[in-house]
Amino acid sequence: MDKALTALYDSDRQGGLGSSCPNVPRWLGDIRNYFPKSVVQVMQRDAFQRLDMQRMLLEPEMLEAVEPDVHLVADLLALSGVMPNKTKETARVVVRRVVDDLVRRLEQPTRQAVMGALRRDVRKRRPRHSEIDWNRTIRANLKHYQPEYKTVIPVTRFGYGRKQSSLRDVILCIDQSGSMAASVVYSGIFGAVMASIPTVRTRLVVFDTSVVDLTDELDDPVEVLFSTQLGGGTDINRALGYCQGLIASPTETILVLISDLFEGGVEEELLKRAASLVAAGVQFIALLALSDEGRPGYDQRIAAKLAALGVPSFACTPDLFP
Repeated sequence: MDKALTALYDSDRQGGLGSSCPNVPRWLGDIRNYFPKSVVQVMQRDAFQRLDMQRMLLEPEMLEAVEPDVHLVADLLALSGVMPNKTKETARVVVRRVVDDLVRRLEQPTRQAVMGALRRDVRKRRPRHSEIDWNRTIRANLKHYQPEYKTVIPVTRFGYGRKQSSLRDVILCIDQSGSMAASVVYSGIFGAVMASIPTVRTRLVVFDTSVVDLTDELDDPVEVLFSTQLGGGTDINRALGYCQGLIASPTETILVLISDLFEGGVEEELLKRAASLVAAGVQFIALLALSDEGRPGYDQRIAAKLAALGVPSFACTPDLFP
């Protein structure tokens, strides 16, 4: 155990795990024997960051030895363009293991949440002023209380009405810049799960400075993930423009933008487009991150401006989505 820790955290004085050392797979096996899975994953991430082990992920033997998690998947996706074919085959197996595990964990809660939301939907969809259930609306929006104004912002309004059975449209618009890697992984899985629900029509769009529609790949989340290209610039306005073109019935559409909001395009155009989507009746939400980590880094100024337009902006862990 001491040797395993020293190899990672005292590598300046010892041989360490550099690329010239042949003992990396053995070290990975050792830490799995000595430590619980959660600790193993932390140590692997530390090794990637401290010892430049990313280049070793190009070796199939290395991939077979690691404990897979979301962060490893993100690393593999980022490196997929330079992987030899043999390594890419191994990488797909590793990614499939992580995806299958996440689907088992998230599929049933996601289906229950979506179906529950659809059953309650008629009470949530933009009721007229005279139809608002004020008691329920206030209770649901207490988390949006603004102390400086001594008021509750009714981000979500509840009303009375008859239940309807209609197909709903959900568009997941995902920023694939490097900082959003874990969010891309989770979004692909949620998109695949939601696409399997008959009463929901799901589209999945990824973007950097260009836009790619991956809806046709949603039957296989692994293919979705390997179709992404992590890194690059960010043009949120362009992506929203594409999504806007997909919307046939605004009041029956939920648009989820998953981005840290660091816009590389024209900010004014982004805000104008957001305002037009809200005005048309689209339920527009901005998720600043969809990952297990804590508070994300994001453009607070743009997030505040979107919130002022009626676009709630917040981070979310996978267990709380959708």
